[in-house]
Amino acid sequence: MSTSKALVWTAFWIDVALLIDIGIFIFMGREKSLEFLGGYMIEQSLSIDNLFLFILVFSSFGIKLEYQRRVLNYGIAGAFILRLLFIVLGVAIVNMFHWVLYIFGIILIISGIKMMQKQKEDVELKNSKILKIMSKELPITKELEGDKFFVRKNKILYATPLFAILILIEFTDIIFAVDSIPAIFSVTTDTFIVYTSNILAILGLRNIYFVLGKLHEKFIYVRYGVAAILTFTGIKLTVLMFDIEISTGWSLAVIFTILAGSLAASVVYIIQNS
Repeated sequence: MSTSKALVWTAFWIDVALLIDIGIFIFMGREKSLEFLGGYMIEQSLSIDNLFLFILVFSSFGIKLEYQRRVLNYGIAGAFILRLLFIVLGVAIVNMFHWVLYIFGIILIISGIKMMQKQKEDVELKNSKILKIMSKELPITKELEGDKFFVRKNKILYATPLFAILILIEFTDIIFAVDSIPAIFSVTTDTFIVYTSNILAILGLRNIYFVLGKLHEKFIYVRYGVAAILTFTGIKLTVLMFDIEISTGWSLAVIFTILAGSLAASVVYIIQNS
């Protein structure tokens, strides 16, 4: 997929999200509309950092671009199911034990601070425990078999390295959801709003990935923006224990300012170093 085509599809999914937000405004009211927009912006901004990890996974294993598409498609499909389970479980827990929001807030603050301090990714992906466990439980071919996830050799079914990478991608998405879903809870705990904003953001990830694939090394300030958003949402949840509530409107303004600022700073860096 060319960068221009990826940008067109990215714009398309953003427009779809905005149309749905208009529908929510008409049928559910202004507050729900703001909650959806807040959830969508949080998910979209945090997804950018997650996509950087996907790029790292593929580059570490030397996966060709045409094979990356298939892994991303199945990964996104899996994310639909995983997110629904996480959200339904999370909302149920929050409704039963409201103090869990404070714990979520502390976790988000810690995650944000750690992300700010981390200068570069130092994970040895090829030595991942997930892949080691898979290789013990499931026979895996040494080489890729085109874009196949499974092949049969000598009547034995083998998984391919591409399937192992798909599992690794899904695992990283689970870790990512631990941050992103509690972050959305800082805006709303409405299951419909949380899930739809999540899914609309995820639907555009495949196209954003192909844009970031060529520019990720130059967007050096985005990680700090994502870290700041995590920290802010954590603070928003934590201060609830003191009966301090930051409105959805103010939350949107802060999140948008941080995201726009980090992107603008990265663009300035790209221009200065081009």
